[in-house]
Amino acid sequence: MSGVPILRLGDVLVTGLLNELDDKAAIAFTEELTERIVADRARAVLIDISRLELIDSFVARTLMELTTTARLLGARVIVAGMRPAVAITLVELGLQLSGVETTLNAEQGMIALGWQPASRPPKGGPVDPLR
Repeated sequence: MSGVPILRLGDVLVTGLLNELDDKAAIAFTEELTERIVADRARAVLIDISRLELIDSFVARTLMELTTTARLLGARVIVAGMRPAVAITLVELGLQLSGVETTLNAEQGMIALGWQPASRPPKGGPVDPLR
């Protein structure tokens, strides 16, 4: 177990990377996620990296390898919430997330996968229970 939660929403796995992810935890996370893709027959994986403020070369390569492995297992991969500093570091390291979609945040990533956000009632207005 990597200590990184992996949630299943239908046929989509949702997870994230944290700043505190060391090399050992990154390897365990990769193994756990790839096993879950197969076991859960996931059609897609959403990886939220919005809490990742900086990225080192090992975690960057791990992310790249993880996305490639997930795609080889037949899962569509969306990386959500990339901060500008992380994007700059990936470019400086010469690492490309080939074939990986990116979105500004996890909600946009889920929408790209077909999730429909609940409609919100207007502020201050009555809630129609039949809607």
